[in-house]
Amino acid sequence: MKEYLAELVGTFVLVFGGVGSAVLAGGKIGYAGVAFAFGLSLLAMVYTIGPISGCHINPAVTIGLLLHRKIAARKATGYIAAQIVGSIIAAFVILLIAKGAPDGYDASVAGLGANGFGAHSPGGYSLLAAFISEVVLTMFLVLTVLGSTDNKAPVGFAGMAIGLVLTLIHLVGIPITNTSVNPARSIGPALFVGGWALNQLWLFIIAPVSGAIVAAGVFAVIKAPSIPITAKTAERALESESIERGRSRIG
Repeated sequence: MKEYLAELVGTFVLVFGGVGSAVLAGGKIGYAGVAFAFGLSLLAMVYTIGPISGCHINPAVTIGLLLHRKIAARKATGYIAAQIVGSIIAAFVILLIAKGAPDGYDASVAGLGANGFGAHSPGGYSLLAAFISEVVLTMFLVLTVLGSTDNKAPVGFAGMAIGLVLTLIHLVGIPITNTSVNPARSIGPALFVGGWALNQLWLFIIAPVSGAIVAAGVFAVIKAPSIPITAKTAERALESESIERGRSRIG
């Protein structure tokens, strides 16, 4: 139960920090500021709830880890449900705050940071451009998660890699779609915007999931095979270490 609650809280922080910065401060901090808000929110959560749930806070990440058998299907379903609930709560709180502005706030008009393409893309990008970018950028994210959390990766640095790549992803993707790469992040705002946001929501579910599948396949191909430890390999390792020590003494 604590794991699911951690995923809910972590997704709330990610969406509130990222989407909240776009809605409440976007005019002051610009695209770069919003990109860093997303990256820093994820970075903080990796070290906060990572020891509890692994800090997926993204259905695409959960699916990528499921494909690599790092999470059971039943738990993955619970994680995804918790992530969606966390995003909805965050979007609701952002909307409540935004409505307190002197001129009020109409989510259906202002957009509440929802993802979109065509007329609802910040740069007017097409459906195809939006789909390709979301697949590729989600692949970047999930591939980074898989690689940086692998048992052969340096311990303790995964959060930095994941937070930085999410910042990079948003620097590229905000002008195209407002950047999703996370179905939960897209669902929350879309529910309160309604209309066009709900009509276009399918892309921001299908494309990130597709990107996660691509990332899982790529990582399976490039991952270094694990070498089983046998008496022979252990003996060779000791011999190599002994030789290296001898060389260092000679030097």
